[in-house]
Amino acid sequence: MASLLRISHVLKKHKALYLLMLPGILYYLIFKYAPMYGIIIAFQDYSIGRGILGSKFVGLKHFIEFFYVTPDAWKLIRNTMMLNIYDLVFHFPAPILLAILFHELKGKWFKRIVQNISYLPHFLSTVVIAGILVTFLSPTTGVVNHFLVQILGMEPIMFLGIPEWFRTVYVGSEMWQKVGWGTILYLAAISGIDPMLYEAAKMDGASRLQQMRHITFIGMIPIMIILFVLTLGHFMEASFEKILLIYNTMNYETSDVINTFVYRRGILNADFSFATAVGLFQSVIGFMLVVLANRIVRKHSETSLW
Repeated sequence: MASLLRISHVLKKHKALYLLMLPGILYYLIFKYAPMYGIIIAFQDYSIGRGILGSKFVGLKHFIEFFYVTPDAWKLIRNTMMLNIYDLVFHFPAPILLAILFHELKGKWFKRIVQNISYLPHFLSTVVIAGILVTFLSPTTGVVNHFLVQILGMEPIMFLGIPEWFRTVYVGSEMWQKVGWGTILYLAAISGIDPMLYEAAKMDGASRLQQMRHITFIGMIPIMIILFVLTLGHFMEASFEKILLIYNTMNYETSDVINTFVYRRGILNADFSFATAVGLFQSVIGFMLVVLANRIVRKHSETSLW
């Protein structure tokens, strides 16, 4: 009873803050948790006519079909993992470095202009980004190939027609689109660093590079750990919309990922149970990676998700 009274008192005292939280809570309850009921169809031969409760239970049939019957299953897993490995290696550190560079800029107005320019691609829709890629990378009229042919004297390259180029194009476009927006959290972490640390470092004769390394970078580590752990939760996923818009039969060897396969099998072929099973596999792997990564960072640092 005492605990209920205490909770009631806290709710009344911070009523405005909890009201601000309410839309976010409702969003996750309605669109994230309520649909989890549909996971059941991954273990059924789901029929729209019979519904979820009336469909036949088949156990792990669809999981076995994906891993042992689907001919391209391991290629799909490999492509998805490779895109995410490339993304972790090249994209994840990019906002960290850019945030440090932004912090080192001294001109107030110049700093704001550069930051705003770096944020702009984030507000472009995926369709627009895909259109820019297709236009700029065209082997006949694209700006990139015009530069290669006219300036460097090279042969034109079919960037979206050669499988080996797809990962470079995908990760490069992801960096261009998201690197500026990704600096926001890191800049917030930098702003929380005590300025007296920089003053003490200057008095000790530390150069700007040493200050960046031993103060700025170290101050960003907690948020880096949190974002890294969260990123691992999407390790078996890829930017479905962008890939769907720029992949084609010529680059299928490296561009076809689990998300696009699920779309074709689940939406186009109406095989809802099989698509749900594959999606559940992705989610389970992501959950396991987050739990494992969080356990590791909790052992070796003071920062963790829980």
